[in-house]
Amino acid sequence: MTSNAPEHSLTDSATPTPPPSPAVAVRRIAGRAKYDAESIHAVIDAALVAHVGTVRDGLPLVIPMFCVRDNDHLLLHGAPAAGVLRRGEGVAVCATMTLLDGLVLARSPMHHSMNYRSAVIIGTAELVDDPADKLRCLDLFVERLVPDSLTYLRATNTKETRGTTVLRLSLDQASVKIRTGGPVDDDEDYELPIWAGVLPIRSTIGEPVADERNLDGLTVPDAVAALVGRTL
Repeated sequence: MTSNAPEHSLTDSATPTPPPSPAVAVRRIAGRAKYDAESIHAVIDAALVAHVGTVRDGLPLVIPMFCVRDNDHLLLHGAPAAGVLRRGEGVAVCATMTLLDGLVLARSPMHHSMNYRSAVIIGTAELVDDPADKLRCLDLFVERLVPDSLTYLRATNTKETRGTTVLRLSLDQASVKIRTGGPVDDDEDYELPIWAGVLPIRSTIGEPVADERNLDGLTVPDAVAALVGRTL
């Protein structure tokens, strides 16, 4: 599924803005890269999970984490005992996210590919320690899962806030890479009687499954019902 040939998609174009630094510059098929805030925010806002890389005992370790964007920062949170949060505070970390949009099936194995949107963020993770700001950040995570659910949920209490670590990672050093379109075969392969095309991939929110300990007579909140059938 890889090739030494110059691969491109139907939407490749010259990079509109330069990378903020060599650390996040896309070198392989650079025409797929974007460095503007709008493109970076769009990929992050469509993702639910970031894979966060730190170093443990001299070895790299990557952990998947629920994430949310707060203006020009990426927020990560978890239990204070979580190793990735303890290791990540105040040091350089790398966060990545990938959205898979389709399988690209070519006329030869070496030209098979995937349509995707991916982001890479490198920076120093800072601890959010102001109580009010921390609570605001935690609310953003809830709103990311189910918009408007804070109107009916039990409020987060002080114990829960203190028992959660929130890290903030600037998006100043970030890039995205996007592939769209169909397969790109060798010229002579287009004459072969072989089907080629794209199999789209979509993640869709299904019907709610109630907790068996719900009180009798409860119905699905409107904010939850509104998500059913939505494509992530």
